[in-house]
Amino acid sequence: MGKKDISVKGFKASSIAAGLKKNKSYDMALIYSEREAVAAGVFTTNKVKAAPVLLSMEHILKGRARAIIANAGNANACTGSEGIRNAELTAELVAGELGIKKEEVLVASTGVIGAQMDMVKVAGAIPGLVGGLSEGNIPLAAEAIMTTDSFPKISIFEGKAGNHPYRILGIAKGAGMIMPDMATMLSFIITDINIEREELKKAISSSVAKTFNRITVDGDTSTNDTVFVLANGAAGNDKLNAYDYEGFRDGLKDVMNDLAVMIVKDGEGASKLVHINIEGAASEKDAMAAARNIANSFLVKTAFYGQDANWGRIMAALGRSGIAMEEKYVSIWIDDIRIVDSGMAVGAEQEKAAAERMKNSSFSVKIKLNIGDYQYKIVTCDLTHEYISINANYRT
Repeated sequence: MGKKDISVKGFKASSIAAGLKKNKSYDMALIYSEREAVAAGVFTTNKVKAAPVLLSMEHILKGRARAIIANAGNANACTGSEGIRNAELTAELVAGELGIKKEEVLVASTGVIGAQMDMVKVAGAIPGLVGGLSEGNIPLAAEAIMTTDSFPKISIFEGKAGNHPYRILGIAKGAGMIMPDMATMLSFIITDINIEREELKKAISSSVAKTFNRITVDGDTSTNDTVFVLANGAAGNDKLNAYDYEGFRDGLKDVMNDLAVMIVKDGEGASKLVHINIEGAASEKDAMAAARNIANSFLVKTAFYGQDANWGRIMAALGRSGIAMEEKYVSIWIDDIRIVDSGMAVGAEQEKAAAERMKNSSFSVKIKLNIGDYQYKIVTCDLTHEYISINANYRT
């Protein structure tokens, strides 16, 4: 595969500047499968769900789809019955232009909450989106769904099912309001593998749990979070055996993990990518709670930004997380440098060495609780002045 060959057999995409973003850049994207595709999705757990989420949750129940229409600049959330109708109208307009059923169109939006969608602009853009469909336009679609993102996020995996090569291609947006149980993100993944719907649902569920649900930027979840996977079978493989299914599942997880790490790396104002690893917890629930509490602590995250090996903040975050723990058993590392042993400081020289390691753009924090056999990993970032600036000025 050449570097510029970012495509999947049987899929086309397009993007357009409809005027929904203030900066007049691409703000609508269309992804289209030339043949019926198996579809599965995962949505926000937030009780406040945007109109496109509610509509797409209904459409995807059929397990088949042909198109994804997405916009940035307006979330179409908290917009009442008019918002629902606007999401429905968007699907109807796309379906009419493509000559498919409206139930085969999945809708996604991201942007400011509470404003009604400018349907004149949306309706005016759809013919151009359909007319611009091309196999090579996935990168433009990745640009169109960006909001505060600083770069488009794309990942590709290539595998084989039997003797049939296939691809998995994913795009995503996300930089702020990022937290496990889905984040403020959209991700659209397409593949030409032939796969049964139940297999696809199983693969997407396990992959999201280990990737998109293990990242956090600021502890917030949104109203619009959506992951879609479409599989159109154009690779021509037979029904998957256990080995080929595992290969696909692992490939899907790799794509999602790539995108998830990109989202955290692009965290609003972030300068550090930090891998938090909890080991030796009494239960899986405790391991997860410990990791999330540390990763979301503003005091810990500002210490990351300041390149300060302030392990006391990590210990305090552990102590208030509600997990089973004993201070005297805790050890903490920055990369491979131990700064805490048996609940106490190792020494000033170790902390100095750890602070030097924290000058890197990426590092890890490992915490051993030493009271059980469970572990959990999460990816986070630091908290900077720029994060406050971006979000203070988000609507203005």
